[in-house]
Amino acid sequence: MLDILQREAIYLWYYADLQFRQIFWYWVLGMLLGSAVSVFAKGWIHDAAVKAGQRMPGWLGLATASALGIVSPLCMYGTIPVCAAFSRKGLREDFLAAFMMSSILLNPQLIVYSAALGCFLLTVRIASAFLCGIAAGALVRLCFTSRNKSYFSFGVFDAPCSRDTDACLWRRLLFNFGRNLKATAPWFLLGILLSALFQRYVPAEAMSRLFGKSNEGFGVLMAATIGVPLYVCGGGTIPLMLQWLADGMSNGSAAAFMITGPATKITNLGALKIVLGVKNFALYLLFVLLFSLLTGIIVNILD
Repeated sequence: MLDILQREAIYLWYYADLQFRQIFWYWVLGMLLGSAVSVFAKGWIHDAAVKAGQRMPGWLGLATASALGIVSPLCMYGTIPVCAAFSRKGLREDFLAAFMMSSILLNPQLIVYSAALGCFLLTVRIASAFLCGIAAGALVRLCFTSRNKSYFSFGVFDAPCSRDTDACLWRRLLFNFGRNLKATAPWFLLGILLSALFQRYVPAEAMSRLFGKSNEGFGVLMAATIGVPLYVCGGGTIPLMLQWLADGMSNGSAAAFMITGPATKITNLGALKIVLGVKNFALYLLFVLLFSLLTGIIVNILD
């Protein structure tokens, strides 16, 4: 029995070490980029968002809002107070919806993490986050803004308080990096462990049958569904996705997972429920599911 346990431990260590070596530097570079953007560019990004929201009408405004949401380094609990501040400055709700939606799905740190998945899926992730933000803003404009209805309720959120108060930018950069390391390291290591367990104990044929292109529609639906309970941290899911893709998951299924995962992350849902209310929160979930399914099917067709 001891020999069996020792053998399995060696196998798991081998698989985990391979995964760690494969994506370690993407993880480190992602944290460095996210910290740099937070320290040196966050203020500019938010000022640009306010100016764009006030001056850019129509689709151009939604596209700009979605792009700025992607480059914003904030997590959901930072994005909502920022959007609340934007709302108090008079920015339209369709603009806020585009900014918030794309910010939920992607940030500079996660872009670098996702480079480990290859150029095609990295491009898909950026493009889908951008288009999802625009679509969310367009629907809010059509169903709420144009009818003088309110989609958000930011009343309980105050303006965000910055923790980066040190006058020395380089100390702030170091502090941000340490904060990112503390927040992401446990989930990153958990993702490595889970990917090793999948590689050792889940047959590749099973993943291919479930998520492969041969099972296209159902595979995309299943990938979108498992994004709800399994997605905790972007850095932690990259090792899992690498293993699933190696085992036969289609790019369309991966794309669907990359949308529903961050959009339905438990911590994000708690904050969104507060600012949306029950009815609008249900509409949000329906939109995310439908957009992820459509994206996954289109990616499988193009791939």
